Amino acid sequence: MHAYPRWKAWLILITLVVAVMASAPNLLEKGEKMPSWWPASMSKPLNLGLDLKGGIHLVVDVDVDVAVSTRVAEEVSTIRSVLRSNKIRYSKLDSKGGSITVALKKNSELPKAQKLIEDVLPKYTATLEGDTLRFIVTASEAKEIKHNAVDQSIEVIRHRIDALGTTEPVIVRQGERRILVQIPGFDDSAAAKALIGRTAILEFKLVDEKGDLDKALQGDIPPGDVIVYGKEEIRNGKPFKQPYLLKKRTELSGSLIADARVSIDSRYNEYAVTLKFNSKGARIFDKLTKNHVGERFAIILEGSVNSAPVIRERISGGTAQITGSFSPEEARNLSIVLRAGALPAPVKVVEERSIGPSLGQDSIDQGFDSIIIGSILVLIFMMVYYRLFGLVANIALVFNMVLLVAAMSMIGATLTLPGMAGIVLTIGMAVDANVLIFERIREEVRLGKTPLAAIDSGYAKAFLTIVDANITTLIAAIVLFQFGTGPVKGFAVTLSVGIIASMFTAIMVTRAIIAFSTAKRARIEKLSI
Repeated sequence: MHAYPRWKAWLILITLVVAVMASAPNLLEKGEKMPSWWPASMSKPLNLGLDLKGGIHLVVDVDVDVAVSTRVAEEVSTIRSVLRSNKIRYSKLDSKGGSITVALKKNSELPKAQKLIEDVLPKYTATLEGDTLRFIVTASEAKEIKHNAVDQSIEVIRHRIDALGTTEPVIVRQGERRILVQIPGFDDSAAAKALIGRTAILEFKLVDEKGDLDKALQGDIPPGDVIVYGKEEIRNGKPFKQPYLLKKRTELSGSLIADARVSIDSRYNEYAVTLKFNSKGARIFDKLTKNHVGERFAIILEGSVNSAPVIRERISGGTAQITGSFSPEEARNLSIVLRAGALPAPVKVVEERSIGPSLGQDSIDQGFDSIIIGSILVLIFMMVYYRLFGLVANIALVFNMVLLVAAMSMIGATLTLPGMAGIVLTIGMAVDANVLIFERIREEVRLGKTPLAAIDSGYAKAFLTIVDANITTLIAAIVLFQFGTGPVKGFAVTLSVGIIASMFTAIMVTRAIIAFSTAKRARIEKLSI
């Protein structure tokens, strides 16, 4: 005990300094900042969760069946390309739900067409119904598409929420097709739902300049065309939507957008959104504008024609602009959803809850009260029952709490109400390790060992027991974090950090304090334990 390793003493001192510096930002008043010279990694206070800070709680349902239908519809172009390259003419090629229907002009080519299509669509089941081929997506493939649709929706929603500038949103899968969204510190529920729910599907289609729009509106739509309406406007005091006769083929989609920013339309001095395509999109856009100079192409946003400008000249820069009398907020939100990408399927908010800041403050007060009361009771018990050794344990416990707050602040963890419960449990576990050590020391003293030998033996014998107990609890906490959601994760984070901190303080810090307090005493007659 007299020759305590110097490196351990320096490790404890450095850890204490870092912990105090990282915890200090939590003592600042709202709006205050640490000095400019303070390390950036130690300048962040604890993030508060939804139950403490207030905010919005949403449960979103993803229409995974639409995701399957969309993916199947995308394969139509694959089949079209295969048939054309092999000079097989077809009279019908369409998709509905999870199946694709193919009818050929020559029935004698059915076997060849089936073989070709099966090669490019291995995850589809082919059936021959009379003179029509039907390709149905397999159950395993449909399940994977649905699973991926939810995963992709989570990422898209996460990017959209992050763009709001909120801290530590919780966005996790809930069941097979639902997503839990919690946004701490954000109180505009309508704006959040509008931002999350926008499909943001952007398409560029050519206008059929030769087609007869009037006949198409009466039901005589040319093959390969489709009628799409513009946004609703008021004409002569009545709502009106401009119809457009467009080519059904999508020349360019929003999936090829690399960036989207708010800009000002110089012609009308209005807010607009300027798009920048990625390299593939830029090549397609360049080719499109080169081959169709003098024609119109429609910009379709979320199923409505936003505009249908005339291609005046070849555009090789890979940029385009969306206008439409946007307000600054509308332009900003549109740029956010276009940057984040389109949702793979429509989503619907099925559960909504708003938690006010006052409720959050009540939760904070009650949580801190429980931590303070629990800590005081533990400190009193340790002092009364273990006397001076209890004082050592109490000093280590305070160090443990500072270390816990510092670690959570530095890693950017979010403190939740269950997380506070984890802190209370950590206090008990930290003291439990000291109790094991002290009881071992008492036992060694009863066996007749000298005080210093009893201390050495007590720490040595309790070490493995403490490590085993804490590692098993740490494994349970890691499992809770991996598979839990929301409040469970908050509890698991504080428990995991607390376990590691308590092992450090109970084993190293208390031993160091006892070592330095007995270092100048050649002989100790009795221990205050």
